[in-house]
Amino acid sequence: MTHELQPVESAALPALDAAIVAYVEASKASNTRKAYASDWTHFEQWCKARGEPFLPAFPQTVAAYITALADTHKPATLQRRLASISVAHQAAGYPSPAGAPLVRATMQGIRRTHGVAQRQAAPLLVEQVRQAVCISGDTARDVRDKAIILLGLAGAFRRSELVALDVSDLQFREQGVVVTLRRSKTNQEGQDESKDIGYGAHEHTCPVRALRRWLEVAGIESGPVFRPFTPDGRAVAAQRLSDRAVSRAVKAAAKRIGLSADLFSGHSLRAGFVTQGYRAGIPEADIMRQSGHKSRAVLGKYRREGERFLTNFSAKVGL
Repeated sequence: MTHELQPVESAALPALDAAIVAYVEASKASNTRKAYASDWTHFEQWCKARGEPFLPAFPQTVAAYITALADTHKPATLQRRLASISVAHQAAGYPSPAGAPLVRATMQGIRRTHGVAQRQAAPLLVEQVRQAVCISGDTARDVRDKAIILLGLAGAFRRSELVALDVSDLQFREQGVVVTLRRSKTNQEGQDESKDIGYGAHEHTCPVRALRRWLEVAGIESGPVFRPFTPDGRAVAAQRLSDRAVSRAVKAAAKRIGLSADLFSGHSLRAGFVTQGYRAGIPEADIMRQSGHKSRAVLGKYRREGERFLTNFSAKVGL
């Protein structure tokens, strides 16, 4: 194959004013920027290893790239790789090869061959949480993880939202606690967004009491709400807890009551609230107000799960 275009090294990219660069970077969430950078580095290295130009890249090169990864990567991951390639080209002033007919056709073929269904984390439901909480220990770590699970479920929080909370984001009131989110997946511009967490009907599963107890046990009066422990495990560290620790807490709770930890993740708390909400007959608008979902279509999978077995069709037809 004869190439007329020559590869352009990263150092040769058009120079932008530092302020412009800062604002462009701020237009994307931190995790998104990290994903784009990682994806682009992988594509660049893949091209260099084959002597192919990567900026600008030919559609044939991009099609070959996603084809090479099709057996080991999910279609959703490949779609994100294409988005990263597109962003890099647009930032450098080049048309994106990811939108070329050849690339789109290749991606469509990959989807049809490998399917696009993604494994969703199982929802952690209220009855499961009750069981897990009742048999949990009483160490400071247990108190912290209990607060994470109960608050996360009651507020349909994402794990990133939980670990981003500061004490200044909490307003304890007679009816419960108002939690202010400074940033969320659907609120990247810092608009005022809050969630009302009321007192639970049962003291041992009350998210407000669990949160208060964690703050008291840990002696936290300001700064991050959820924190790791020092290496010796004797004291609470000053830094913010990693969002991976939320997943570990959920998995540990599931394992404690005999469930497969592999089925659960940090997202199980958010999924659990929405699923439980449908089962409890909470109006969809109220579910969305608490969860922060903007689209009813996104809630479809939770609605289906929440409404399973509400009607016993076997019995209804006389079996």
